[in-house]
Amino acid sequence: MNAPTAPAVPLSTALARAHGAPCPTAVLDARELPESQTGQLGALTALRGELTARGTDGVLKNALVRPSRHPLFDLDYRFVQSLPGSDDAFDVRGSCGHSILAAVEAAARTGMIQPLVPGCRVRVNVLNNGDNVVCEVEETSTGGTRFTAHFLCSPPRPLGDLLLAGDPRTRIPFGGGSLEVSLVSMGNPYVLVSAADLGAGSVDALFADDPALFARMLQVRRTVCEAQGWDPHGAFPKIAALLPDGPQRLAVRAVSVPSWHPTVALTGAVCLGSAAEITDSVPWRLLAEAGRDEGLLTLRTTDGEVRVAASTSGAPADRHLAWVSVARKQVDYAGLLRERTPDSPASPHTSTSEETPWLPLTV
Repeated sequence: MNAPTAPAVPLSTALARAHGAPCPTAVLDARELPESQTGQLGALTALRGELTARGTDGVLKNALVRPSRHPLFDLDYRFVQSLPGSDDAFDVRGSCGHSILAAVEAAARTGMIQPLVPGCRVRVNVLNNGDNVVCEVEETSTGGTRFTAHFLCSPPRPLGDLLLAGDPRTRIPFGGGSLEVSLVSMGNPYVLVSAADLGAGSVDALFADDPALFARMLQVRRTVCEAQGWDPHGAFPKIAALLPDGPQRLAVRAVSVPSWHPTVALTGAVCLGSAAEITDSVPWRLLAEAGRDEGLLTLRTTDGEVRVAASTSGAPADRHLAWVSVARKQVDYAGLLRERTPDSPASPHTSTSEETPWLPLTV
């Protein structure tokens, strides 16, 4: 007798989407998956094929979650970025803030953790990079939740440790000359560059759907990867182009997988909020041009604004980062995926009211 095959859709796969994210996140219960990375990616390959059959091949973000094995956290979370072009192409090197929030939403809806109520905090252990993220609930509704995301550094990290090349700015060859970028990693690694150096000297030019600007940003990213010995074919590092937009304000345009990001990644906001505190970095200099302020950093995107708070301490030459927070992040829950039967229509998702009720661990 042949052994039964695994279902195309793992039993507790759910879809949730944070506002501002380029696509929904498929949230999977890691307890239903193999422990090995090879086995997990095999399950995700099958899931991508099933999502394609349902007409939702644009779901390129995957979150593998389970109740945390660490006593100080509620969830263990692993992010896997699906890469376009092949069902079995993935990048496991980075994280995704929007997907962290989507994972918390789905975990609560499916009974993995306690229900979300205003004021509660869910502590997430990011297995990809060791990040500690606290998702604080601002407001709940039938269809979703609004969060503040806190990225914690415990103990506080020296700001210099965030610099991937060791210096606030790194000069790279570009277009027959050169330009300066900042290589910063907080939440995710980013290449930060002045949009004016790429020929976009105004916010209107930065926010235009300009294929030439997009190509120049990809060229800068590839040049950085080649210079640093990084794989240029994956999703990381990401790249963002910046312009000053008034005191303590930056206009931001970022590239996602495989196109423009509709806003800015949550980890991108966290990285920018951190980089803006590093003396002589690209964002620090752009803010200095427009007049620095002591208030929150405001990031203007093509689809609204994001405000970032960063807490630093210490002498100017030895500052440490304690935390970075981004508020008012809305997540919508789409429901669980069910296996399709031959007579069931293809659809992006099938909602169900049969989510497992949460039970305290003492029961």
